[in-house]
Amino acid sequence: MITVRRSQQRGHFNHGWLDTYHTFSFGDYFDPAHVQFRDLRVMNEDRVAPGKGFGMHGHRDMEIVTYVLSGALEHRDSLGNGEVLRPGELQRMTAGTGIRHSEFNPSSTEPVHLYQIWILPEQRGLTPEYEQKAIADLGRSGSWRLVASPDAAEGSLRIHQNARLYLATLEPGQALTRDIAADRYAWLQVLRGAVAIDQLGLSAGDGVALSDEPALQLSANEASEVLLFDLA
Repeated sequence: MITVRRSQQRGHFNHGWLDTYHTFSFGDYFDPAHVQFRDLRVMNEDRVAPGKGFGMHGHRDMEIVTYVLSGALEHRDSLGNGEVLRPGELQRMTAGTGIRHSEFNPSSTEPVHLYQIWILPEQRGLTPEYEQKAIADLGRSGSWRLVASPDAAEGSLRIHQNARLYLATLEPGQALTRDIAADRYAWLQVLRGAVAIDQLGLSAGDGVALSDEPALQLSANEASEVLLFDLA
């Protein structure tokens, strides 16, 4: 079964400094039909104005992955980490027993466009962790690049859940296939561009849940980037 979550169906708030879209229920946005998909709990697309950001705040018992599409994001946390996240890099926080952090746009002129993703952890009470990586070959078109996994395979981020995240870029007319095991589920998020799954057209911001599907067959109508979740 293929279920589409269109970009315009997402929860949307424009706070001036923050223009944000929520695929799943988050904060003041609650939709009982879209709380989560398997262990994928949050899929927020954020645009943060220059010189603005999220002040220091806390999280517990969540795996948080951040991916910047354009601009830069400055990170600080209660573990003593302080780094700037740029396109081509990914960040992972294991909130575990508790972590406080801030995320800030350090530019005075350029907005930052990012996705923040929350995945439910395999167990509660984990030791808080932070990790940031530049992923090799991330921009290579026409292939899946593993960017997060439970065993940090292929230089990916390590997440504490039976899930794997893949990024792919495609040129117009390129196609990609990904087998889905019989006991697995998939979520595809279109980050930019326009693609199709079995003639089903998808645009930037659209998401697709796949259940009881043997494979994902994807083709690009224009230069595109997608994020694929392989979930238990």
